[in-house]
Amino acid sequence: MLSRGIYTLANDTVYDQLVALLNSIEKNIGSDIPVCVIPYNDRLEKTQKEIDSRPQVTLFNNSQSLARWDSFVNEVWEYHSQASKPLERPAWYKGFVHRKFAAFDGDFDRFVFFDADSLAMKPLDKIFEKLDVYDLVFDDWEHNKKRFSTELDLEAIKQATGLSEADIRPKLHCDSFFGSKSGLFSPAEMDVLKERLTKKKEIQWVYDRCWWFSSALFSYLTFHTNYSMFNFTLSPNGQDRTGNCADADPFVEIDGILYNQEGLKPIHRIHYMNYSSAGFTRLCQGEDIDIRYRDTFIHYRFLKNPEQKPDNFQSPSPLTKVNRKLNKMISKAKRFK
Repeated sequence: MLSRGIYTLANDTVYDQLVALLNSIEKNIGSDIPVCVIPYNDRLEKTQKEIDSRPQVTLFNNSQSLARWDSFVNEVWEYHSQASKPLERPAWYKGFVHRKFAAFDGDFDRFVFFDADSLAMKPLDKIFEKLDVYDLVFDDWEHNKKRFSTELDLEAIKQATGLSEADIRPKLHCDSFFGSKSGLFSPAEMDVLKERLTKKKEIQWVYDRCWWFSSALFSYLTFHTNYSMFNFTLSPNGQDRTGNCADADPFVEIDGILYNQEGLKPIHRIHYMNYSSAGFTRLCQGEDIDIRYRDTFIHYRFLKNPEQKPDNFQSPSPLTKVNRKLNKMISKAKRFK
């Protein structure tokens, strides 16, 4: 077993984002740290070629682990009340984003997971240091959301557990970026959790609008374990508390590195959440896509092949826009069949 490494989750749909992430890891964390790509699904032709071109990058091949998480997630979500409402299925229904949790079954003794729509901005030394003390390390603001914007129903948890909201909030977190250790969430633990989710109906702690959110399920799973957790956004050291979301937080770029605008504090990563993978693909093809900090993304995407970087960005034609809307409507209709 390797002592340290990085995981991400990807397939050919997020190819451009994967390349940018891998380049940012090499540049800002190190070219020698091993990276393992967990397959979202079997669409991996371009992804596999990219992996083969980088000696430190491998493809996760533990099919038993992927099947274990697929089985668990598919079963527990079907106990949610939303499962009986096919017309309200979200775009990510029956998706495989939960496969990121296969990292707990992987070859890295200690690891950091990055969503593919992220860029690494600084070394991971502090995270691995925290893993000397804690089982799980986060860096997000899920705990700070307004009461009815959280993914778990705080009132339902209070009534079921007797805990106060102040006790519950620090246990909320995202799953787009986290550090942890191999061996957590064993099959035996998952059997107990599945029993609570299904028989005790604790799957209903997840708000209806968050049905099939892997982050909501992750917060639930860690809530019922004794694993110790640390969140940098709750750190007593103000230098640890930074933003990380491209669509929400203000950053300053210095020599290709983004810093928290307030205090120029270094950030672990920038997360391009709420931007579609199709938008990044089109951006890399020279389309004028409105993405905050897109120049930073383009910098890392074409870091190794600057000659392929678009010289200018153009808006799509009206006909292209209409066709995309029609295709989107068709795709949405297919989900309800």
